[in-house]
Amino acid sequence: MTKSELIQRISEQNPHLYHRDVERIVSTIFDEISEALARGDRVELRGFGAFSVKQREARIGRNPRTGDAVAVGEKFVPFFKTGKQLRERLNVGAE
Repeated sequence: MTKSELIQRISEQNPHLYHRDVERIVSTIFDEISEALARGDRVELRGFGAFSVKQREARIGRNPRTGDAVAVGEKFVPFFKTGKQLRERLNVGAE
């Protein structure tokens, strides 16, 4: 599902809201999550999951084409851990 599909679905489920207002709400939520992660904060949405930032140390990698060693710098990457309710919802009947 893309962001525009999410906005469309929310608009359809809430006909009393203007499409532009739904778009602004969704964008604000994503912006706030992004800004919190950029500050190094953790964002937890109960029943859905938690977003956090993990640090990857600098390392020596390999160029897959030439096999040469390449220095890969330290970086920070977003990480998402699913919540218990979401995991259970995805695995209904899988047991």
